[in-house]
Amino acid sequence: MTRIPRITHILVAAAVLLPIQAAADVIDFENFPLSADSHYFPETDSVIDIGGARFNHDYAEMYGSWSGWVVSNEADLVTPGYTNQFSAYATSGNGQNNYMLAYVPVDGWGEAPSITFATPVTLDGAQFANTTYAALSMQQGDDFAKRFGGDSGNDPDYFVLSIIGHDELGGVTGTVDFHLADFRFEDNMLDYIVGDWTQVDLSPLGTVSSLSFNMNSSDISAYGINTPLYFALDNLSASPVPWPAAPWLYGSGLALLGLIRRRRTA
Repeated sequence: MTRIPRITHILVAAAVLLPIQAAADVIDFENFPLSADSHYFPETDSVIDIGGARFNHDYAEMYGSWSGWVVSNEADLVTPGYTNQFSAYATSGNGQNNYMLAYVPVDGWGEAPSITFATPVTLDGAQFANTTYAALSMQQGDDFAKRFGGDSGNDPDYFVLSIIGHDELGGVTGTVDFHLADFRFEDNMLDYIVGDWTQVDLSPLGTVSSLSFNMNSSDISAYGINTPLYFALDNLSASPVPWPAAPWLYGSGLALLGLIRRRRTA
């Protein structure tokens, strides 16, 4: 009968225990209980925990102002203004698909939107969209903000979202910029305002424990950015980072081989 050395059993077991990269989890927010054509707006400082991710919500009762995140499934292409601030400017969805909607406050007036993951993850990507309030403000102008392109259509306007990755210690792992509107082309026919959900590659951020978000616009006055600082997020694809077992198992295997060699030569 062929006898298999005990060390072989140990190394085979170690190989079985080696970490395998987990399949990506897509956080689509559909399990959040929300009626059609509605939104969830907690009127208090709170967090919204969904799919292993934590979304912050900052609320100032004295002023009735907020920042951070809300959950919504409203979609609208025609209703302008602040009273329609919880709607995505998207042709898909139709009040049935839940998503996260964020507001980035002017400096000093609230807490910027962030996402904190229960464990470190690598990000594949996510879908982003304009909100109706921001899109129609850029398209038509309003009491506070200009129409993008100006009267001539030649103004080099832009509206950009920055997605910033952070490690466990808060250090920046990378930044991905996504233009929600861009009017900087020499050919005005190429100018655009994003009008539906758009997939954005977030893999350049690497391994992250949290995300933060910032926005910038070409329309700035003495009081700050005039463009409404809103955006929408859906279908966030994240892969858990496996526990780094391989180096420990490899070292253990070498130690066991050394022990057996010493016993044979003793």
